[in-house]
Amino acid sequence: MGNMASGNTIAEVAALIGDTARANILSALMGGQALTAGELARHAGVTSQTTSGHLAKLADSELVALEKQGRHRYYRLATPDVAQAIHALMTVAANGPKRHHPIGPRDEALRNARTCYDHLAGRLALALADVLCERGHLTLTDGAGFVSAEGERFFMRFGIDLAALQGTSKRPLCRTCLDWSERRPHIAGKLGAALLDRFLELKWVERVPDSRALRVTVPGRSGFASTFDMFLCDPQSRRA
Repeated sequence: MGNMASGNTIAEVAALIGDTARANILSALMGGQALTAGELARHAGVTSQTTSGHLAKLADSELVALEKQGRHRYYRLATPDVAQAIHALMTVAANGPKRHHPIGPRDEALRNARTCYDHLAGRLALALADVLCERGHLTLTDGAGFVSAEGERFFMRFGIDLAALQGTSKRPLCRTCLDWSERRPHIAGKLGAALLDRFLELKWVERVPDSRALRVTVPGRSGFASTFDMFLCDPQSRRA
């Protein structure tokens, strides 16, 4: 373990994240999409000039990465490890001292379904994990996830080739991620990312603008019911 971080290094990274504007920037990037400096300025609640300074510090510390497309510049979280660290802080914060914070429509939408960096989170993610475990496709335990032979065949039929995923990086194929709003684990790792990509590709879910929330579409309600025996309510039907 020759690459252990020193206390000073940990403190430096913590100080960077500890600034409210930078914490808001990193939280916004947990949606998994690359965002412009202007978009991040709105999330951070500071000026564009101040945001540029924050982004420079975050990039120097390799917490965010810059992507250029023509004249456009986009920022994203540098690695899945950074996303995992931010998510852990969100969980700790959610379990901290209770503060008066009425649940609004935006919060309810996030609790129903949202992106957790590159995978699905919220009640939808937990229901999906429950179904896959009940069918014997997955076993989730102690932070790790294991896919059965029947699970491999199921995912292949669904359009996800686990053998191809295995060689893409050293990232775990399947692991658990504690859902900060529901306090139970959902599916992360390469499989979690592939499932979200597939749901978006099939247009079963769609991103809510300027939010990490996801909306289940009409084809999605049909698809989740027929493929996973998940019968989801239409959110519109809850409104009088």
